[in-house]
Amino acid sequence: MSGTWANMTAAELGREIDKGRIHPVELVEAFLDAIDTHPLAPRIYARTTPARARGEAMAAAARAKSGLRRCLLDGVPISWKDLFDTAGVATEAGSALLKNRTPTRDAAVLEAATLQGLVCLGKTHMSELAFSGLGLNPVTATPPCLNDDRAVPGGSSSGAAASVAFGLAPAAIGSDSGGSVRVPAAWNDLVGLKTTAGSLPMTGTVPLFESLDTIGPLAHSVEDCNLLLAALHGAKPADLTGSALTGLRLAILENVAMDNVRDRPAKGFEDAIQRLGRAGARIDRVTAPEVAEAMALSTMLCTAEAYGTWRETIEAAPEKMFPPILERFRSGAGYTAVDYVAGWRRLHQLRAIWAERTAAFDAVLLPTSPILPPDAGKLMSDSAYYVSENLLAMRNTRIGNMLGLCALTLPTSQPSCGISFMAGPGEEGRLLRLGAAAERALR
Repeated sequence: MSGTWANMTAAELGREIDKGRIHPVELVEAFLDAIDTHPLAPRIYARTTPARARGEAMAAAARAKSGLRRCLLDGVPISWKDLFDTAGVATEAGSALLKNRTPTRDAAVLEAATLQGLVCLGKTHMSELAFSGLGLNPVTATPPCLNDDRAVPGGSSSGAAASVAFGLAPAAIGSDSGGSVRVPAAWNDLVGLKTTAGSLPMTGTVPLFESLDTIGPLAHSVEDCNLLLAALHGAKPADLTGSALTGLRLAILENVAMDNVRDRPAKGFEDAIQRLGRAGARIDRVTAPEVAEAMALSTMLCTAEAYGTWRETIEAAPEKMFPPILERFRSGAGYTAVDYVAGWRRLHQLRAIWAERTAAFDAVLLPTSPILPPDAGKLMSDSAYYVSENLLAMRNTRIGNMLGLCALTLPTSQPSCGISFMAGPGEEGRLLRLGAAAERALR
C-alpha cells in the first residue's frame, strides 16, 4: 500500500476521494492487501470482510463518480471491534464462549455507518467480553502496542487501536464501558472519543454492563472522530471551524485522578497543561470528593451487572475463559439487589453534585491513564501485577463512565501518554470543538 495512504487521516482520504484523486476500490484493496501481508495483522484482526468491503467500495466509487457522495467519509474503509454484530460474519467478543456466534443483522451503528458510505474492513481483536483495560487476551489474541513490542496495547478495544496505529485502517470503532476506547487510544498515540451512555443505539452490540456501555471512534485526529461520530448517528458533524482555547475555563481534577501517576504520564500531562495555558486557556484546579465516592461504588455496580448479564453463559463453560477474567466476572456474585439499587440511587446524587461543582468549566482535565502499557509477559506470570495494573490502567477513565460524562483523549509529547478532557452528558459537539483547538496547541 502507498505509505502516504497508510499515514493519512480518514478525513484526508475522504477529501482525496472527493477530488477524484483516490478511487475507493483501489483504497480498500490497498488496505486489504496490507492486512494480508502485515506480520502482526493476525494479532490485530479477528477476521476481515473482503467481499463486503469490495462491494461497499464499488458502490462508493459509483456515488463519487455521480457526485452523490453521502458524507466526507463515503468510501473510506474502517475497522470494527469484534463485539459489533456483522450479518453473516462471526462476532465473538474475544471469547471462546461465543465461538462461531454469527448474527443475521448488522449492529445498529454499523447499519448507520454503512448507509453513510463507510466501508467495513473487518473485525478487530479485543479483551475477553470487553472486561479488561489491558488488552491481554490469551484466549484469542493480544494485539501489539505501538511503542513497546513487549507491552499490551490497552483494552478492551485493543485491536481497534492497533489497526489504526499500525496503518491497517484509517480509523476504528470501539466501545467504552470504563475506558475501553480511551486507554488503547492513549497507549497507541491516538485520539479516542467516549460518547455519553445512551447517545448511540447499542442494538446488535455484545454487552458488558449496559448501564455504562458506550460506543466511540479511535482515529488519528479530532476531525476524524467528529466525522465518525456523525456517521454513527447518520447526522451532520459538528462545526469545528474557528475553535479556540482563548477564554475557556479548564479544571484539573486533583483528587483520585492525580494519585500515584507515574513519571512519564505525569510529564506528558504537565507539558500538555502548559501548552493549553500558552494557547489561552485559563486552567484551575478542583477537588471533588464525590469522585472518590463514585469510584468506591464502581466495583459493585460494574461487576454485579456484568455477572448478572453473563452468568448463565459463563457457568455453562467456565473452563473456556482466561482465569483472571472469569474471577473478575464472578466477583459480582456477592452483591445483593438491595446494594445494587442503593448504589445506583447514590451514584445519581453524586452525578448531580459533580455537575454543579463543574458547571463553570468548559472541561475537566486528567491524565488518560496513570501508567504506561504494562509488560505482557509479566502480566501472564504475576497475578498480583495483573490485578494492580488492570485496576490502575482504567482508574482515571472510569471516572467519566461513573459520572455519566463524555470524554476525549489526545496524545501528549510523551509516547503512550494521553490527556483527557471530560464534559457533561450530551456535550460531544462542544467537546470536539474544544478538542480541535487543544489538538493544535499540543502538536
